[in-house]
Amino acid sequence: MATKATATNSTVTKGTAAKLVLRLAGVGLTAAMAAIHLRLWAEGYRYLDTIGPLFLVNGIVGILLAVALLVTPVRRLGPVAAVTALFTAGTLGALILSLTTGLFGLNESLDVELVRPTLYVETAGTAVLTVLAVATLLHRPRPERHPRPQRRQVRHIPQ
Repeated sequence: MATKATATNSTVTKGTAAKLVLRLAGVGLTAAMAAIHLRLWAEGYRYLDTIGPLFLVNGIVGILLAVALLVTPVRRLGPVAAVTALFTAGTLGALILSLTTGLFGLNESLDVELVRPTLYVETAGTAVLTVLAVATLLHRPRPERHPRPQRRQVRHIPQ
């Protein structure tokens, strides 16, 4: 028979484990997104006027965000996960624009080598990081509150 303390510890452990899995998945997906952009930059995108520098910046910022996700203390993880989710969503949006209307003169195709894997990585990254951000921002550990000492009631005796 589980005691209340055991049930609480089990719940905390499950929540902590789930956040750790989300965190590590977010780190991996963010690093993969950065690696894809750096590879494409190195393989020729660097020669494109506007897109080239943006791919380099995306790769560098992606690496920095992946490292930040990895080393940030749990109590500050929510904002870092939220910023990384927004960055990843913006990158996904840019890819979708380049596939549909074009972006800075670049019209991508689903047939280009890394477009489909990039779509998968960025979609999964946005979802995982959003869940992580919400989970850590909504379920922050609260400091223990000590019960207030009860006030002694003083009777007023009329004179």
